[in-house]
Amino acid sequence: MTKRRTVLGLMGAAAAMALTAGAAQAQEYTLRMHQFLPAQANVPRLVLDVWADNVERDSGGRIRVERYASMALGGTPPELMDQVMDGVADIIWTVNGYTPGRFPQTEVFELPFFVSDARAASAALWQMYEEHMQEDFAGVHMLGMWVHGPGIFHTSSPVHHPSDLQGMKIRGGSRGVNDLLGLVGAEAIGLPVPAIPEALQRGVIDGTTIPWEVTTSLHVAELVHNHTEFEGPGLYTLTFSFAMNQDAYDNLPADLQEVIDRNSGLDFSIFAGGTQADADGPARQVAVDAGNNIITISEADAQEWRDVVTPLYDTWTADMADRGIDGNALIAEARQLMADYEAAH
Repeated sequence: MTKRRTVLGLMGAAAAMALTAGAAQAQEYTLRMHQFLPAQANVPRLVLDVWADNVERDSGGRIRVERYASMALGGTPPELMDQVMDGVADIIWTVNGYTPGRFPQTEVFELPFFVSDARAASAALWQMYEEHMQEDFAGVHMLGMWVHGPGIFHTSSPVHHPSDLQGMKIRGGSRGVNDLLGLVGAEAIGLPVPAIPEALQRGVIDGTTIPWEVTTSLHVAELVHNHTEFEGPGLYTLTFSFAMNQDAYDNLPADLQEVIDRNSGLDFSIFAGGTQADADGPARQVAVDAGNNIITISEADAQEWRDVVTPLYDTWTADMADRGIDGNALIAEARQLMADYEAAH
């Protein structure tokens, strides 16, 4: 009996060791994904986690994606692109405009009243990245690039006309948005998204420009009670990069690189931009339910705004020319690609 127990014990220990070895072998690669929003915000929950879950599943558990929200690995949002290039993180999601002028070609999608559909613009952005932007992002393996839904004003006082912004301190998320704010007479305050709630609470800013979807995680509808949106093309959009350290990608075996690539690229970019834009509706409803003042500028009345901010096109193309970039060609290319997408869908 004692001998039988010993044999069974040895067999059990061997089985446990085999299971442990199998688990260790199954999870061969750990990738650290770093971004600036709380984990429960829409983009991490509906886009980034979906990507990570799919990669973990399709790799058969050989890849594990550790998710670090709210800059948990340290640093500030503008440092995210350098973090992934330097290997501080393996994967990052960031706003390209957080490093003003560093990725100038992406700024075409930030021009005022330029984007009508986030899916079309995300498709166009990815195609333009593949065609002629990769040099700007040397050092990373790009997983996706997209835009959000229409950017709008969230303010302490109602905003119907550009003149209503005179003297107001408004947060902008990129140099293009800050230039727009300057043209309408506001004082542009450059802040990353996570800094918005405290800045509103302390009166550092009188309002902010962000799309509806991110307002929920920031509790913006509780902090200000006026929201100005536009029918037709959006006031502005920002562009995002979801990028992987090139060495981390190169160190994966070919079959796992294929898993990464299958879950990334054009279709994922369209999914990401569309999902982010679709989250605008539920977030807007929060402000409606709170009884906030929502001002909707008709496409006809938006002409007053377009007249004020149209000079941004000339200043931007002049800046591109100084960099040796044909800005007018980028505008034409982006418009054509967006039109092609909309025609096909």
